[in-house]
Amino acid sequence: MNVVLLEPEMPANTGNIGRTCVATNTRLHLIEPLGFKLNDKLIKRAGLDYWDKLDVTVYSDYQNFLDRNPGAKIYMATTKGQHVYTDVAYEPDCFIMFGKESAGIPEDILVENQDRCVRIPMWGDIRSLNLSNSVSIVLYEAFRQNGFEHMTMEGELHHLHWNK
Repeated sequence: MNVVLLEPEMPANTGNIGRTCVATNTRLHLIEPLGFKLNDKLIKRAGLDYWDKLDVTVYSDYQNFLDRNPGAKIYMATTKGQHVYTDVAYEPDCFIMFGKESAGIPEDILVENQDRCVRIPMWGDIRSLNLSNSVSIVLYEAFRQNGFEHMTMEGELHHLHWNK
């Protein structure tokens, strides 16, 4: 799987998303301009000690991303999408793109890709969810559809034991 952040602005969100990507063996793609430097301490704090394990690629702009990933199947998460994120059949090698916190993905990009725009349903007049939460919701749905392939499905307690 691949998560794409188009012009992310908040280092803490990107750090959290990076940690989620490490936990799911997902590649993170960052499209500039970024609202922070990659060595920002807030990224490292949010990503804890996982940031060095992250598979991350940075692109100079959206066109650079497209040029370096020809034929990529890209789903675009947006509050403007006409399809619910659970209605899509995610491929194991797909790209899930999210826009910057203040404005989302530009509408000219959305219009060109409207059949692959997905939304997370929300109640009432709230504008959007936190970017890190949105990535987790959609990414884990994609993994659920693919049977959580290669993921650990059991956990062990540190001091006690599960009843068998």
